Amino acid sequence: MATHLERYAEPAAEARRSMVRLIAADGSLTDPAWRRAFEDVPRHLFVPYYFVNGVGGYERLWCEDPDPVRRERWLRGAYYDGPLATRVRDGELISSSSQPSLMARMLQALEARYGDTVLEIGAGTGYNAALLSHRLGDERITTVDMEAEITDSARAHLAAAGYRPVVVTGDGARGCPERAPFDRIIVTCTLPYIPYDWLAQCRPGARILAPLSTGLIALTLRDDERGGRIAEGRFLRSSAYFVSLRGSAAAPRRRAAALPRRVLDSDLFRFLLTLTADSLDPREALALWERERRPGRERFGVTVGGGRQWAWLDDPAGPYVWPLGPPEAPEERP
Repeated sequence: MATHLERYAEPAAEARRSMVRLIAADGSLTDPAWRRAFEDVPRHLFVPYYFVNGVGGYERLWCEDPDPVRRERWLRGAYYDGPLATRVRDGELISSSSQPSLMARMLQALEARYGDTVLEIGAGTGYNAALLSHRLGDERITTVDMEAEITDSARAHLAAAGYRPVVVTGDGARGCPERAPFDRIIVTCTLPYIPYDWLAQCRPGARILAPLSTGLIALTLRDDERGGRIAEGRFLRSSAYFVSLRGSAAAPRRRAAALPRRVLDSDLFRFLLTLTADSLDPREALALWERERRPGRERFGVTVGGGRQWAWLDDPAGPYVWPLGPPEAPEERP
C-alpha cells in the first residue's frame, strides 16, 4: 500500500483540489471544516477499482491496471464529481461511492457538531465515514453495512487512509444498539420508511438525515408527553438517488405507473409518486400534484411516532397525509 500511496499521492492531491474547487463553486460545500475534510481525505484510496458503463455491460477500472492510460482514467474518475459503481452482482449494482457534491450537501445538512456521536447506515467504500472521522474523530463514528465483504473492504480502505472508526457488519435497519445513544444518524441508501429502532437509539434533539423516495428527509427527535419518541421534519429541496437499503427494511419492487410521459419525466412528480405509492393510485397522485401547483420537495415532510409514521404535504395534521412503512412499530426486538 505504501507503493500505492507514493505512486498516486501528487497527481491525486491535484485532482482532489480540483474536485473540491468545483463542488465549492456550485454552492455544495460552504462549511470550511467540511471543505478541509474533502481536501484532506484521499478518495482514490477508497475506490481502488470501480465500474463504468461499457459495451455490453460494466467495464472495470482499477489502480493496478498494467495499461498506464487506463490507470490515468481510473485516477481521473476517482475525483470526478459523480457516483461510482463499486460492487456489481449478476449485472445489478449493489454498492457505490456517492457523488461527492451530494455527500457534501448531506454532511452539512446533518449539522453535526464537535462531540456528537454519529451512526452511518451504509458503509460502502468507507469514504463518507472517513470524512466524518476527519471532522469529528474516529471514536465518535460508527458505520454499518450488511455484508462482511463490504465492511471488511471499508475497514481496509479506512486504515490505509489513516482512519479507524467502528465498522460493524449488521442490518442497518436495526441500527447499532451496542454503540448507542447517537446524536446524528446519516443514511447512504434509499429507504422505504424510517426504521423504528433508530428512534430508541437517539438522544433527544438528535437529527436523522436519510434518502426517502427520491429526496432527503431531515428529522429531529423529541420526547412526547407520554415518554415516547417523535421524529419529524421536512425534505430538503434537492433530489437524491441511492442504492436501496437491503435487509429487514428493504423496499418492495413497484410496478411502473401507466401515466403520460410528460409527467413521468418530471423529477418532482416521480418524487410524489414514489412517496405515496402505497396510498394513492398514480392518477390520484397526478391530480393532487396538479391541484397543488406542482409542489417541490420542501413542502413535504414525515412524522414518526406513537407506533406509526406518515408523510404529509405542508402540515403533519393537514388534509394531505399518507401512511408509510409497516402498519405499526415492533413492540420489542428479540
